[in-house]
Amino acid sequence: MKVKGPLTWLLLAGFFFMQSASVAADRGLGNPLFAMSTGTDPRNLTPRQQARTLRELGYAGIGWTLIDVAEMLEALDANGLRMFTLYAGVRIDDEDHAYDPRLPEAIQRLRGRDTILWLALTSSNYPASSPKGDPEAVAVVREIADMAAESRLRVAIYPHHGAWVECIEDAVRVARQVDRDHVGVTFNLCHWLRASRGQHLKRKLLLARPLLFVVTINGADLDGSWDRLIQPLDRGSYDVFRVVRTLHDMGYRGPVGLQGYGIPGDARENLARSMAAWKAFSTRIAAETQ
Repeated sequence: MKVKGPLTWLLLAGFFFMQSASVAADRGLGNPLFAMSTGTDPRNLTPRQQARTLRELGYAGIGWTLIDVAEMLEALDANGLRMFTLYAGVRIDDEDHAYDPRLPEAIQRLRGRDTILWLALTSSNYPASSPKGDPEAVAVVREIADMAAESRLRVAIYPHHGAWVECIEDAVRVARQVDRDHVGVTFNLCHWLRASRGQHLKRKLLLARPLLFVVTINGADLDGSWDRLIQPLDRGSYDVFRVVRTLHDMGYRGPVGLQGYGIPGDARENLARSMAAWKAFSTRIAAETQ
């Protein structure tokens, strides 16, 4: 047996150190982080400017709306990014105008891009969370889901405070009745805090987990109006890391969107602060799972 010299051992030690560091990094957050357009300043920045900013800061893409879909897709393609979600409001009890007429065209344009259609379900006839609206909701979601299937897209019901689907459990109830493999739900941290006051986090995430396609997070306080419930990820008194860690422990590796609605100040600075916080979350999880 040939005896290895000091230099050989040093090189081997360095190799194993790098391997260990790589394994530790793999234990961090593998979820792609995208920024919702609520925090990318679309009123003042062009799609190309927004996409460039996101690429430079390390985001994987954007969550968009039905405005300028083609232009944003072009900008994202030029920067190697994805449109992770497309938001659309749906009025479950309006047979003639249940959804924006631009939605079918957008679905066709998104064919094969693995974008998730975000459906926020509202009603003028039924109060929030009322199951009496389920038949109408199931019918219109199935209609949109059929269009989405032709373009190989998924659909995720989007709980929104004050809407008919207000809570994550409402979204799960409707998605189960729709009964399509490509139809699931979203967990929105700020709307969950507003509607449920932060109660029963793990129980509600476990309920949603089989249907959970996408998650949104942001810095927040537990109580207050939107200016306190939506902050950069490094601000607020609520322990957002606990949410991220719970999702990680449940095996959720899907996309995570950064909510930025109404946050004052410079959009790039806010996005940079939130990305730094996300990286810190990932490092912490890597260290805790060694």
